[in-house]
Amino acid sequence: MIHSWWEIQVLCDPALEESVFWRLETFGCRGTASQSQNHSCLVSAYLPEEEAHLLDLAALSLFLRQDALCMEISLPVVEWNLIDEQDWASSWKQYWEPTKIGDLILVYPAWLEPPTESDRILLHLDPGVAFGTGTHATTQLCLESVEMRLSVKPENLVVADIGCGSGILSIGAILLGATQAYAVDIDPMAVRSARQNRKLNNISPEQMKVEQGSVEELLQFVHEPVDGILCNILAEVIIDLVPKFDAIAKPKTWGILSGILLDQAKPIADTLEQHGWIVATLWKRQEWCCFNIRRS
Repeated sequence: MIHSWWEIQVLCDPALEESVFWRLETFGCRGTASQSQNHSCLVSAYLPEEEAHLLDLAALSLFLRQDALCMEISLPVVEWNLIDEQDWASSWKQYWEPTKIGDLILVYPAWLEPPTESDRILLHLDPGVAFGTGTHATTQLCLESVEMRLSVKPENLVVADIGCGSGILSIGAILLGATQAYAVDIDPMAVRSARQNRKLNNISPEQMKVEQGSVEELLQFVHEPVDGILCNILAEVIIDLVPKFDAIAKPKTWGILSGILLDQAKPIADTLEQHGWIVATLWKRQEWCCFNIRRS
């Protein structure tokens, strides 16, 4: 059965880009990407037709205009069109190029010919409809934090990736030296994407286990506490998850949490403190932040 997708395109001031990403993600869009056009930014995103009506799209456009007015910048131009699924599968990919993250990783689209020489670790990725291409600030902050954590080359390090999306954080952790990754996501399409990307990077199912679910499902196949917890999802979901971290954590477990807007940082920090976690560092990029945490 062929499905139709809304292709949403937002031409905006670069200062509005992160707000546009957040609005589109909250709206439920998938395969979000951006490119520079002269002094503007073109953000493209895709959403199954059945998940949005014309009034929803009009409301989204209004929210984006209000954001621009609040920031006192030029108003964005928002357009949407219906395209068939086979067109969607290739349409958004034209906007995505290799992305350098941190000092070591190069996220490389799986459909491009890999470079013959590179001084970086290649992370091959085809996210499909799952979140996590490496272009979003939250994903970059998480991968940079993972790189920092694993710079000491620890032995037998195990991570849990909650809300894994495309699997980019688990794959990045393994390529940077982690021994084992356990990844879960409640979206079956994300699970499929993470498994496909695992294969693209020649990682075995034993080294990176991917299942549908959340912390409760992790407990069924993680028999010992993990060394690190990775979580790049919405702030309100993180608040609900923090009390459950105890079940997979040990005294020296650390965590990397993102998907959090700056004005959502305080309730996250308060929740972490209430459940025995300390914020070691807080990294910021545009309107987003990333918590590096440890046990108190």
